[in-house]
Amino acid sequence: MRVAVVGGGAVGVTAATEAAEAGADVVLYERSDLAGGSTGRAAGICYDAYAEDVDAAVAAEALSRFRELGVLTECPYVWYAREGDDSKAAAVREQVPRMEAHGRDVSLVDPDELGERYPQLRTDDLAVAAIAHRAGHVDPTEYVQAMAERALAAGVGVRTEREVSLAGPTTVDASDETVEFDVVLVAAGPATKGLVGEVGVEIPLKAYRAQALVTEPVRATLPMAYDASRECYWRPRDGGLLVGDGTREADPDDWDPEADAAFEASALERLRDATTLDPDVDRSWAGLCTATPDRDPLLGEVADGLHVATGWHGHGLMRAPALGARAAELLLGGEGIDAFDPDRFDGDEEFDVVEGMTFDEE
Repeated sequence: MRVAVVGGGAVGVTAATEAAEAGADVVLYERSDLAGGSTGRAAGICYDAYAEDVDAAVAAEALSRFRELGVLTECPYVWYAREGDDSKAAAVREQVPRMEAHGRDVSLVDPDELGERYPQLRTDDLAVAAIAHRAGHVDPTEYVQAMAERALAAGVGVRTEREVSLAGPTTVDASDETVEFDVVLVAAGPATKGLVGEVGVEIPLKAYRAQALVTEPVRATLPMAYDASRECYWRPRDGGLLVGDGTREADPDDWDPEADAAFEASALERLRDATTLDPDVDRSWAGLCTATPDRDPLLGEVADGLHVATGWHGHGLMRAPALGARAAELLLGGEGIDAFDPDRFDGDEEFDVVEGMTFDEE
């Protein structure tokens, strides 16, 4: 089977590798460098702390694959709500038993005990906190490079710096060639909507701009964390902390990859409010994420022989090993995930963007 994968991020490279290792003849097209788009700007936080069974199983498989590849740095993941934030505190308390029922190694943790374990974490005003013990973080570029080595060894034809379009559902038009394939997977992040639109396929996908910074090195031992009340997250990176928050709908063809000064000030303020640290910014950036109406991805066939893998809500990298492998199975005639089937939508739905690094409140 001749397979084309459009998009050289974490999901696309994984799908191309898995399809080739299963015996397909695969060509991977990427318009810049591998991991040159959204993947390269990802936070790299990875956990399996999901309350829904499908999400929990996918995340657990992804973590297992990260560990097998040797790219996961183990680090607990903590999330919490503050006093006075009753709805989010109730949501945390409701989530944990459901996660435990799905076999996830998570638990509620007493805020005072959390503070004793991590002295630089302010816990005096926490109403409730939870911890995922078997979590970690991944360098996005390192993961893609590791998968690219496997891809090349499996015979994948990697075409970087190659802008492509679709001349048909399974026809890829590159600058120097037009090639017919048996199946095509478009895993091109925000560009996926425009690419499949060229052959008359509509998908309900929006792009949003997310920002992050890395602080200067700090002397601290902290977990990865999500402050649900302040809507801010962080993880250790390069001796400092990577800090991110928020969403803003964006035009994927006209957006600013530089972080705003206002974001930097706000993110540092939230970090100082949550910890005893007072670092400066080392570097910062913005990236694009993709959203769908129900916050579940679009993974599957949208026209005869044409598949998509997109709509990650900021969770693409952390689930890439599992969902990239499932995308490859689908290309070769395997089973999909019903909850992620693009057919659940008409394609023209209107919806508001909701960030991925959050949770549903009851």
